[in-house]
Amino acid sequence: MPFREINSKMVEATVVPGQKMFSQRGAMLAYRGEVAFTPNIQGGQGGMMSMIGRRMANEATPLMTVEGNGTVMFGHGGHHIHVISLSGDTLYVEADRLLAFDGTLRQGTMFMGSQGGVMGMVRGQVTGQGLFTTTLQGHGAVAVMAHGGVIELPIAPGRTVHVDPQAYVAHHGDVRNKLSTAIGWREMVGRGSGEGFQLELSGSGAVYVQASEEKL
Repeated sequence: MPFREINSKMVEATVVPGQKMFSQRGAMLAYRGEVAFTPNIQGGQGGMMSMIGRRMANEATPLMTVEGNGTVMFGHGGHHIHVISLSGDTLYVEADRLLAFDGTLRQGTMFMGSQGGVMGMVRGQVTGQGLFTTTLQGHGAVAVMAHGGVIELPIAPGRTVHVDPQAYVAHHGDVRNKLSTAIGWREMVGRGSGEGFQLELSGSGAVYVQASEEKL
């Protein structure tokens, strides 16, 4: 794992020759050694089509390619940082949550309507998370941002997890998600809170939840 947690809001990454990392632009706090930072117009390892998909969805978070030999400290906006290790599986994460990740991970875009059908689309409209989400697949580490820290909740067959959509950060594994209502539609009239909706996740994997309902 290339990330070392310095504190709850800063991580340090080791950069070695011949290997790339990607980070959100503006996330570099300091570095040691011979390290170069260049704008990445293709959005990571997903290639041009992945970049086009994210731009069409208005979810293309600008990235920097990080290369060289040294160490880099990352942080952004004083947000809490959580490091997730992937072992060949896929992480589904909102683009603006990404702080930095291994260049070995393949980046793509998934239409949320394909998980939960029409309700998946409703989720994007209601929660403001968008109709598309970023995917990272392979072996490597990802540093994500959140408000108030992150907890990992396991998802297993017969153990469905319900999450406030505003507190959702990311998930991985063979997981299905859909938006459900906690109360009847008649009771929703006049209520501005999003607590009438729940993101229901089932299958096998894990979901990452922040200790806040505040968006980044």
